[in-house]
Amino acid sequence: MKTLLIHVRKRLLTGYGLLFFAFLYAPILLIVAYSFNSNPINMMVWHDVTLDWYRAIFGLSHQLGDSELYADSTDQLLAATRTSLIVALTTTLLATLVGTLTALAVARYRFRLQGFYRFLLFMPMVMPDIVLGIALLIFFISVGMPLGTGSIIIGHCTFLISYVFIVVSARLAGLDTRLEEASADLGAGPWTTFRRITLPLIAPGVIGGAMLAFIISMDDLVITYFISGVDSTTLPVFIYGLIRRGIKPEINAIATLLLLASLAIAAIGLYLRNKQHAATPATPDKTDPAND
Repeated sequence: MKTLLIHVRKRLLTGYGLLFFAFLYAPILLIVAYSFNSNPINMMVWHDVTLDWYRAIFGLSHQLGDSELYADSTDQLLAATRTSLIVALTTTLLATLVGTLTALAVARYRFRLQGFYRFLLFMPMVMPDIVLGIALLIFFISVGMPLGTGSIIIGHCTFLISYVFIVVSARLAGLDTRLEEASADLGAGPWTTFRRITLPLIAPGVIGGAMLAFIISMDDLVITYFISGVDSTTLPVFIYGLIRRGIKPEINAIATLLLLASLAIAAIGLYLRNKQHAATPATPDKTDPAND
């Protein structure tokens, strides 16, 4: 009886896991599948496999049989993609730099109201996007700053610094400070210790935070929608504009390309992180008496 009960529990757990992953990934798989559907009127009705929607995105095809494609101007799409890349790359650089330095400062120094300072760094993450977007819009209007690429970069940095800070702080929490102390005892200066010891050890966290910041910046819609100008439309805002005029077949193709780009970025990040982790010497266990 007990064996049967254990078997039933395993079956239920396996079924629950399969249902969970199906609920999570089935919509994504449907988007990918419908991006190859040749039906230009109703994408829910399958006609045939086609690559015309991808050709339309890159301006390689403007007709499907005798009917005109729904794709907007390729120039607008490329401009939106270019703006998103500029914003994401710039924001990632600034957020990674400031977030890493902030994490090092909070981990290495003690100062008054340190707990409150940590709380302020967590706030942009838990604050609703629409509230943060409205607040940034009011701020930019109040200081007379024009809305555009610069305002989007500043807006993204306000919350992406928090993400980088948390990821790097988690890495610093497991860092053995005795390695830095040993470097200082051997005569290395603060900069040499940071460059040869601290930075290689926290590099996986820095890379992970940078990749996370890049993906979130490329994907952000709500905050960007409030603080973007007329001539600074990002790719998510552009896609949102397409959806407001109806769900068109090209949207599935654009979403599929974004998914592939995100997977490629994540794969590169994991590869660099694992490579760096493999090249980093193992940190001694603080609890092992043999290391004392």
